[in-house]
Amino acid sequence: MTEKRKVLGRGLESLLPPRQHPFMPLIPGGGTATPGESVQEIPLDHLDSNPYQTRSQLDEKALNELCESIMQLGVIEPIIVRPAAEGRYQVVAGERRVKAAYMAEKVKIPAVVRPMSDQQAMEMTIVENLQREDLGILDQARAYQRLSQEFGLTQDDVATRTGKSRPAVANFLRLLTLPDDVQKLVEKGDLTFGHAKVLMTLPGSASSLMVDVARKIVANSLSVRQTETLVTNLVQSRPAAKKERIVDPNVREAEQNLQRALGVRVAITDRNGKGKIVLEYSSLEDFDRIVEAMTGK
Repeated sequence: MTEKRKVLGRGLESLLPPRQHPFMPLIPGGGTATPGESVQEIPLDHLDSNPYQTRSQLDEKALNELCESIMQLGVIEPIIVRPAAEGRYQVVAGERRVKAAYMAEKVKIPAVVRPMSDQQAMEMTIVENLQREDLGILDQARAYQRLSQEFGLTQDDVATRTGKSRPAVANFLRLLTLPDDVQKLVEKGDLTFGHAKVLMTLPGSASSLMVDVARKIVANSLSVRQTETLVTNLVQSRPAAKKERIVDPNVREAEQNLQRALGVRVAITDRNGKGKIVLEYSSLEDFDRIVEAMTGK
């Protein structure tokens, strides 16, 4: 757990050097603030919600427990906000504490006021939620998509800032290409990330088949391994003319990257980290270009 938190923090440290770690509790009177930053008691009615919030649902039981704690002990860990227009503040981290404080009928809440850009605010929100470990997988996928689309970040950039690997970020983003009916089952928790990854090995054109398989998984409480067997049998039973390879999404992406780089058809066969790469060329010019690209000569 310590190592995970260390990794998740690296992206924010690169964003906001060299200040104190953004999620370290700052208690009023407990130390000097970083330049441009202050710790204040802010009226709850001066707070605006976080437009970059990645969590679509809050655990009601946990929220009620937090409310009870705040009624007894107050808000121990300050939230993080950034200045907004007309003397208001936008919540960046701590929206659950704000909701629980409202429920506990508090008037003010301790807050670290920190100037930051839209991108910094969104990245901090995502990392805070990831550190709490209960963020839904589709919520994570949408958060990575927003970072990519709204701020023009590559998958490598997103991975660096959130402490995830690039393949992990790519797999999360692929969840958003699943049919809506399948995404709903993932959102409800009826399908796991493992189930979804198996479904993503089916051809993208087979959306109705994905939905049928997803419903079978739920109806029969299939494990990920059983789902793999089901998908394999379905593909193998299709007419020969319509058979399509089952390819891991990461392998498929590698094929596409090589095809763009070399300009020829590429097929990768992988079994547990071992396999082969086949390059198909249709002319001597293609052959010469491949050799030049691979040897630099």
